[in-house]
Amino acid sequence: MQNEEGKITELYIPRKCSATNRLITSKDHASVQINIGHLDDNGIYTGQFSTFALCGFIRAQGDADSALDRLWHKKKVEVHQQ
Repeated sequence: MQNEEGKITELYIPRKCSATNRLITSKDHASVQINIGHLDDNGIYTGQFSTFALCGFIRAQGDADSALDRLWHKKKVEVHQQ
């Protein structure tokens, strides 16, 4: 919901799982959000990061590690990481 000035006024904005595209509900207390920092050619942090959200279902199945690895391999081509 937006007010007359165009600002978002919702108290809760749901996220989606980056791996399964499922909606992460407010009751999913096993979900995590991970920020992966971007590095320059010398291995120094640039101040930028990529955010991934994983739902509790993926974590309960034991697929969080492989899902995060797969997501990062796709994303690092876009951000020009090695």
